[in-house]
Amino acid sequence: MRLALIPVFAILVATNHDGWALFVVAFSSLSDWADGFIARKFNQVSELGKSLDPIADRCFIFVTLVVLVVRDIVPLWLLGLVFLRDVVMLILVSLIARRGHKPMAVTFVGKAATLCLLVAFPLYLVSGLSIVSPSVAQIVTVVAWCFAIAGVILYWASCLQYLAQGRQLLTGSELAQDNSIATEDSPRA
Repeated sequence: MRLALIPVFAILVATNHDGWALFVVAFSSLSDWADGFIARKFNQVSELGKSLDPIADRCFIFVTLVVLVVRDIVPLWLLGLVFLRDVVMLILVSLIARRGHKPMAVTFVGKAATLCLLVAFPLYLVSGLSIVSPSVAQIVTVVAWCFAIAGVILYWASCLQYLAQGRQLLTGSELAQDNSIATEDSPRA
């Protein structure tokens, strides 16, 4: 559902329909949460779902940043930092897949980074709504920047974690994917 709504969101933001774009973000986020909750509750988690969820996040983040840059809401360097990290990750994931390894598990830092970015972007839109007073808009913009900067820092921190995990996989290290040492009594990740 979320992947299908990305172009709808992009068109709404590009055409200055920020209120409707926020509605799409809210609906998309709620449906994504419900999908994950139901999958976990009824033990219906699939490998496809685990693979598509991060892809949907990356696509949404990238498309949103492009539209926000085009509208001159955020600077190009923010898009550049996020895009560069995703290129590094794409190369790493490709190398790991080429060696026949399963995808790495998403880390807490990676989830926190994504959450920060996914909170920042709607806040930028909220600050531009005509129903928001200028003083509230300034506060919302500052909060959006706090989330965006924290998100980028965490995004790169998670990249370093994934690079370390990827190095272990590619060099044949015996460390488990969660960075803990697997013992004879503990199962390997």
